[in-house]
Amino acid sequence: MSDLSGHYPGRWWHSLPDGRIQCDLCPRDCKLRDGQRGACFVRMREGEQMVLTTYGRSSGFCIDPIEKKPLNHFYPGSSVLSFGTAGCNLACKFCQNWDISKSRDMDRLMDQASPEQIALAAERSGCASVAFTYNDPVIFAEYAIDTAQACHEHGIRTVAVTSGYIHAEPRREFYAVMDAANVDLKAFTDDFYFKLTGAHLQPVLDTLVYLHHETDVWTEITTLLIPGYNDSKAEIEALCNWVRNELGPDVPIHFTAFHPDFKLLDAPPTPPATLTLARQIARAHGLRYAYTGNVHDAEGGTTFCPNCGEALIKRDWHRILDYQVTDDGHCSHCNTPIAGRFGHYSGAFGQRRIPVRLNPAH
Repeated sequence: MSDLSGHYPGRWWHSLPDGRIQCDLCPRDCKLRDGQRGACFVRMREGEQMVLTTYGRSSGFCIDPIEKKPLNHFYPGSSVLSFGTAGCNLACKFCQNWDISKSRDMDRLMDQASPEQIALAAERSGCASVAFTYNDPVIFAEYAIDTAQACHEHGIRTVAVTSGYIHAEPRREFYAVMDAANVDLKAFTDDFYFKLTGAHLQPVLDTLVYLHHETDVWTEITTLLIPGYNDSKAEIEALCNWVRNELGPDVPIHFTAFHPDFKLLDAPPTPPATLTLARQIARAHGLRYAYTGNVHDAEGGTTFCPNCGEALIKRDWHRILDYQVTDDGHCSHCNTPIAGRFGHYSGAFGQRRIPVRLNPAH
């Protein structure tokens, strides 16, 4: 076991004939000599093995509404204990959490917490789930998997907020312990992925297909629309067409607003009209649950019954204004099943974010 100092034996790697070792966690396939770190910064070669340098260490914990992940069909109104570590295996020029994901300062990792401590904190706080978020949990997969297993022992669900950039073998093990995922489908061209994230599109599509067809993980998709980069009508249509054909009509998709940040400061904020158009395109392509995000848009935030058209869950940003889904996930008007995971709704957690310290003495 780890002593929570951070360095923890890493998995998913192999030795190369030239003396280097290759990380097999994600499609970057980083090849390392002793002391070198991968592109994610947190996986490092130490002697003859790979280590994860952020096991047991977090950039901070917050209690959020589940809608903030965003997940609109996974126990709406419930609260989720959210945390991340440092580093990322993508290099998004538009990263909205760059102070965490691009951090090279391990002192930013304020809280030390074992998987069991996190599960107990969620239980004490009345959270229905724990979310691995802020930076991509793929890069701290060992820590996320151990924490997910501890959470399940306490009846706490687990959520991965991820870019989906992971190889097949670790993907199976990672998602075997996740209950829900929101996957960033950042664009629908490989050119965008390569130039703006340093990655490729196909592995993300592979992850989405795997999740939908081979697991029970509840999955939603988020696409951040950046003016002039991935917001053309043709690209949005191609993306929605792929989702409908490959994943079906019931996977919720969130089109969210960009604001200039990190290294992409020349693009303007996303106009609300762009989000509204994207949502209309999605619905026209047969996607039953399409949403807008990062804006006040009651229409774009509301879940409608795909059969009778009634507004079932009215939202403004992350706030639930009205709720009309039965405990077993049906429309309360016509009894049509609503895709997702539902339970008894006793009121929403609300839109506030509550910081939590797990280790105040540290």
